[in-house]
Amino acid sequence: MAAPTAPARTRRQLPTTPWLFAAPGLLVTGAFVLYPFVSTVVNSFTDRRTLLPGRFVGLANYRELLHDDMFWTGLRNSTLYIAGVVPALVVLPLLLALLVHRNIPGITFFRSAFYTPVVASIVVVGLIWVWLLDERGLVNSLLQAVGVGRVGFLSDQWLLLLSAMAVTVWKGLGYYMVIYLAALANVPRELHEAAAVDGAGPVRRFLTVTVPAVRSTMVLVAALSSVAAFKVFSEVYLMAGPSGGPAGEDTTLVMLVQRTGTGLTGRVGYASALSVVVFAVTVALMLLVLRADRGEES
Repeated sequence: MAAPTAPARTRRQLPTTPWLFAAPGLLVTGAFVLYPFVSTVVNSFTDRRTLLPGRFVGLANYRELLHDDMFWTGLRNSTLYIAGVVPALVVLPLLLALLVHRNIPGITFFRSAFYTPVVASIVVVGLIWVWLLDERGLVNSLLQAVGVGRVGFLSDQWLLLLSAMAVTVWKGLGYYMVIYLAALANVPRELHEAAAVDGAGPVRRFLTVTVPAVRSTMVLVAALSSVAAFKVFSEVYLMAGPSGGPAGEDTTLVMLVQRTGTGLTGRVGYASALSVVVFAVTVALMLLVLRADRGEES
C-alpha cells in the first residue's frame, strides 16, 4: 500500500493542529478570565461570605445597592475621576508626542525620561507623591516658604481626589505618548508641507492636519483611559488609605469592592454584585465612546 502523500497528511492534520496551538491560551483564559467572571456573576445572586457558601437571594444584593450610600459615593468619585482624567490623558500625551516626534540629537533621552513613570511601580509612585504632598512634605514646605501656607492635599476631600487624579495623569502620560508617536509616524509629511505652503501656522496645522489624522487614536486613548479611570484603585488607596479619605468620602467603586469582599467576614455576594455593576458601566463607557466616534464619522 502506497504511503500517503504530503498533501494528504497535511489535510488530516489541519482539524486538530490549530487547536493544539490555541490550547494553552484557551486554558489560561478559561481558568483566569472566564471562570472568575462566571463565578462572580453567580455569586452576585447569593449571600455568600468568605467562609460560608451562601444561598440564592435573587436580586437582593442589587436592590441593596440602590440604598447603599457608600455605593453612590463610590459611583460619584469614579465618575468624577473619568471627567478629570480622561480629557487630560487625551490631549496632553498628544502634545508631548509632538514635542518628541522630531528626530533630533538627544531626543531618545527625553522619550525615555517621559516613559519612566509608566514602568515604575504604582506603589513606589504613590508613596513618592504621598511624601511630596504630605503636611510636612516638599510641596507644603515650598508653599510655606513663599508665604502661601500649608495645604491639606491629603486631608481635604476634594484636594485628595484631585491629587490622585494628578498622579494618574502623570503616570499615564508616557504610555499614551507612545501610542500617539506610532500614529504620528503614519501622518504623511506632505500634508503638513501643503498646509504650510497655503499659509497655515503651527496651530492651524495641528488642528487641520494632525488632529484629523490621529482622531481614531484619540478615540482609542479615550476608551482605554475611561475604563482605567473608572476602575481606579491604587492611586486613591495609597493616598487616601484603606478608609477612603476623610469619612470615606474619597472611596471609589473598586475600593468598595475590595473593602466589602475581603477579610474573614467579607460579603462576597455583595462585592460580586458591585463588580458586575463596575463591569456593566465599563462596557457602557466603551460603547458610548465608539458610538460617538461613529457619529462624528457619519
